[in-house]
Amino acid sequence: MECFLIVRLGSLGDVVHAIPAAAALRRRFPQAHIDWLVEPQYVDLLDLVECLDRRVPIDPRELSRDGVRLLSTLRDLRRPRYDAVIDLQGLMKSALLARLVGATRTIGFPRAHLREPLARIFYTDAPDPGGAAHIIDRNLALLGPLGVTDRRVHFPIRSPHTPAVTAVASRFASGAYAVLNPGAAWPNKRWAPERFGRVASAMHRELGLRSIVLWGPGEQPLAAAVAAASEGAAEPAPPTTIVDVVGIARGARVMLSGDTGPLHVAAAVGTPIVALFGPTRSERNGPWAARDITVSRTSRCACLYERRCRRAAPCIDEIGVDDVIAAVRTRVGESHR
Repeated sequence: MECFLIVRLGSLGDVVHAIPAAAALRRRFPQAHIDWLVEPQYVDLLDLVECLDRRVPIDPRELSRDGVRLLSTLRDLRRPRYDAVIDLQGLMKSALLARLVGATRTIGFPRAHLREPLARIFYTDAPDPGGAAHIIDRNLALLGPLGVTDRRVHFPIRSPHTPAVTAVASRFASGAYAVLNPGAAWPNKRWAPERFGRVASAMHRELGLRSIVLWGPGEQPLAAAVAAASEGAAEPAPPTTIVDVVGIARGARVMLSGDTGPLHVAAAVGTPIVALFGPTRSERNGPWAARDITVSRTSRCACLYERRCRRAAPCIDEIGVDDVIAAVRTRVGESHR
């Protein structure tokens, strides 16, 4: 029986974008044993992914401080005798871990596609993903040396039944709600909460949709600001985990968000998406469904892939409320059809 290990440690959006590679590997090798090496905070999400056998939590920061734990982890990873390790992270830490597992083959991206080019020295195979623009397609291309030619994008994610998901479903028994996600780790990926509130008001008035506002650690005031600007059309979500976001997003009529983890979770479970992009390229890591809509000002961005804007105002601020309302109106109409 074939045995494979996927290495994609984080972040949330990148872990989501790697799931189709695991699904494609399972289609090609239905009897194989497939494990995934990931940071501990994403294990619960991967527990919902049906094509995996084992989720192996690992925190590289802890391992770098504790040599005994590193050796114990490596012994555990060597035990299955993997036929191949596929490093979808492409950093020195992930490439080194992948190689130390001792698999017959260690597969990763070629130098031109690596953020840390020296990682290439740890791979036995580095297939060129060619002209693939989206990271999902690049990940799928990495499976070429294993004979995987079916590159359909599929997310085998089970629906969770948690108290937060149940509470939202009970609150909106008809399912007529939108999800707003105003937060993001990068300040220049955030659209103003007052603008989210105005869009929520318009969705309620025009489409009959009330809105749930997601928030993460430290973002509760942001969600409250959106609700305050919505004329009663939006309310903060209950405290949620990543698993809760899966269920809440799956029941929504539409999701509005910048380029951040919950957006990619929602897209993976088939939620209609309107995405707001500023300092990152939507063609690389934005929504991939043909009917989803991206409103972008990336072409005007002076700080592409920089976490903080060097201008007086980030380019995402140039996205107007009317443009977003029109995009939501179109996307909700498309999903009805």
